[in-house]
Amino acid sequence: MHHLTDPEIYDFVDHYESWEYTDGKLVATYEFEDFWESISFVNDLAEIAESQQHHPDITISYNKVTLACCTHDLENIITSKDITLIEAIETIIE
Repeated sequence: MHHLTDPEIYDFVDHYESWEYTDGKLVATYEFEDFWESISFVNDLAEIAESQQHHPDITISYNKVTLACCTHDLENIITSKDITLIEAIETIIE
């Protein structure tokens, strides 16, 4: 597992417009048509996160889902595990 440097993190954020680097985490908020679509997205995400054994913080507010990614078991740093998870999340969004 690779610990990302600040330049690598900012390069990543430049590539994925939905994501920003804030408070030491990669954070994105997705807006859906309604609550059920939000929950469907979270269920799809849960399967991926579980298969990778890497789980984001998830906040659901009706039709909005906010995700915050960092590697919890390594003192909340950004690692290649976060990038792999986010890339999989982005495939669900597309």
